[in-house]
Amino acid sequence: MDSLSSRFDAAADALATAGWCVLPRLLPEETTAALAEECAAMHAAHRMTPARVGGDRTATPLRGDHTRWFEMNALSEAQRPFVEALEALRHTLNRSLMLGLVESEAHYAVYAPGTRYARHLDRLRHSDARVVSAVYYLNEAWDPDDGGALRLFLDEGRTHDVMPQAGTLVLFLSDRFEHEVLPATRERMSIACWMRRRELGVLP
Repeated sequence: MDSLSSRFDAAADALATAGWCVLPRLLPEETTAALAEECAAMHAAHRMTPARVGGDRTATPLRGDHTRWFEMNALSEAQRPFVEALEALRHTLNRSLMLGLVESEAHYAVYAPGTRYARHLDRLRHSDARVVSAVYYLNEAWDPDDGGALRLFLDEGRTHDVMPQAGTLVLFLSDRFEHEVLPATRERMSIACWMRRRELGVLP
């Protein structure tokens, strides 16, 4: 397998040209399994909260997941290697694309069977801080018949579906691509991340 640094260089090239990319089998299986175990345990212990949307954190029926944010200054043993890789990727994107990314944020997300996240854009209203969106999947032995794809709405009316298979990372520009999470027939776990710059100004 190529080194992470060479794969991150390729990801930077893809973001510069297409604006999105998918990196399968990003981290060792045991690293992903530890994240999945922690995510499932937090959900079982009711340590997650129903997700909300927007800067004012509004509840909505358009989104059905439960989330728990990473505390970046107090990472668990399971979270640390993932966040280290995410930070290495952030530095690569800054070096290659000069995006001015100053920090990352991330949370676990669990979707119960039949729930979804309707089509949306990750750029928050009145804020231009989020630049790159990333989703890392934690679901072992995912079958296409299980559903639950992330559907990216690309240019010229095209779409691309990413199955939430453990170890897959999808990256895309936050202000460019609308996307949705399709319903699944089984519980679906992931880590949603955003790489942020300092806000350049309040958007209308």
